[in-house]
Amino acid sequence: MAIKAFAPAFMKIGVLTAALQELTAREVRDADPDRAIEDWLQFALEIGASHIQLSAALHPSQADVPPEAMLDPVANTLDLRKPFDRDRARRVHASLAANKVEITDIGYFDNMLHHDPAVRGKKHDFMRRVFDAAGLLDVKAVCGFVGRNQQRSMDENLIDFEQHFVPLLKAAKERGLTYLVEQCPMYGWTTSDVYYNNIAYTPGTWIALHRIAEKHGVGDQLRIHYDPSHAILMGQDTRSIFQFLKDSGYPFLIGGFHVKGQVVDGKGVAQWGYGGQTMQRGDWIDGKPSPNPVDQLNAWKKQIVLAEHELPGTARHNPLGYLQNRTVDWLDHQLAARELLQLDVANTPLIVEHEYPPARIQDRERLKPILQGSTAFVRAIDQAAAAMYALQHEVLKAQGIPVQGVGREAYRT
Repeated sequence: MAIKAFAPAFMKIGVLTAALQELTAREVRDADPDRAIEDWLQFALEIGASHIQLSAALHPSQADVPPEAMLDPVANTLDLRKPFDRDRARRVHASLAANKVEITDIGYFDNMLHHDPAVRGKKHDFMRRVFDAAGLLDVKAVCGFVGRNQQRSMDENLIDFEQHFVPLLKAAKERGLTYLVEQCPMYGWTTSDVYYNNIAYTPGTWIALHRIAEKHGVGDQLRIHYDPSHAILMGQDTRSIFQFLKDSGYPFLIGGFHVKGQVVDGKGVAQWGYGGQTMQRGDWIDGKPSPNPVDQLNAWKKQIVLAEHELPGTARHNPLGYLQNRTVDWLDHQLAARELLQLDVANTPLIVEHEYPPARIQDRERLKPILQGSTAFVRAIDQAAAAMYALQHEVLKAQGIPVQGVGREAYRT
C-alpha cells in the first residue's frame, strides 16, 4: 500500500483590467498610453492579484461601435493606437518586475467574423497588433471571441470561420501563441433578434471549430477560456459541460477561466423564457433600429432581463440555485475542472472578470475593497477545491480508502 503525500495544486489568481477602466484618467492615459498598465500592475498588487489579464480594445475614436452603446467603459488598458515597440515593452517589463505581478494573456473581445470586409479587416489588423504586443511582453496567449457573421446561418459561419479565422490562428502559431476563445453568446451585441452572436458559445461548436482548425494544422492554437456565467445563461452547468468534453475526447480544450457568475432572475425566465426579451426593448423606434447609440444599449435587455452578472463572492450561498443551474456553484466548478479536464493546474489562470452592474464603480478607493474581497474569495475557493481533490483523489485513493457520499452528477435531472 502506497502512501501519497498531501500536495494540493493551486491555480493562478488574476483579474481582467477592464474591471476598472478609469483607474487612469483618459486624458492621462491618452497622452501616456503605458501609464495605464503601470497603474494597473500596482493596483493588482493592492487587491491581492498575482496576475492580470491585460485588456486591449480599439480606442473610442477608432471603434465601429459608439461607446454610448456599450455596457462597459472602453477597455483599452493596452493602447495600440501607436505600435507597441521594444521601448514600450521594456517600460512594462520594468513595472512587472517592480510589482511582482505577471500577465497571463492579453484580451481583445470583438467580432472577428463581421460581415463587412472593411470592418472585419480593421479588427483583424488590430488583433495582429495584439499578437505582436504579446510577443514583446513574453505572453503566450491572447483571449477573445470568434464572433459571427450576423447575415449568415450558423452552418455558413463555419465556412466563414475556415476562411477568415483560421488565418488568425496561423498568425498566432507563427508567433508561438495560443488563442483562447471566451464562449460568451453576446446576446445584446446588436439590435437584431439574433441571440448567438459569437458562434463559439457551446461545446458542440468548440469541437466543430477545433476540427476545422486541426485540418489546417492549427488545432493546438485554439483553446477555450471558459466562463461559467455564460453556461448559466443557457441553462447549462459546469460539471455537465466538462463531462461532455471528456466523454467526447476533448478534455484538453479548456485552457483558462474567467471567474464570473450569473444569477438568473426566475421572474424574467417566467416572463420571456431562456432566449430573452424580444420586443419593446427600446432599441427599436417606429419599427426599425434606432440610430441613437444610447437607445441601442437597450439591445442588452435580451440578456439582462433574464439574469445579472455576479462578481465572485457577491451572490448569496444558494444550494437550490446551484441544483437548478441558476447561479454558479464555485466549489463544484473548481472540483469538476480538476476531476474531468486535462489541465496543467499550476499554470492555469483563474481571471476575475467584474461585470456586476451595481458594483461597476469607476472609483479606485470604492472598488478596491470589493475586488480585494472577490479575489480573496476566488483564492479560498480554489484552495478548498485543491485540498478536497488532493485528499480524495490522491491521498485516500493511494491507500484504498473510499470517498464518502455521491456528490453532484453530470446530466442528472
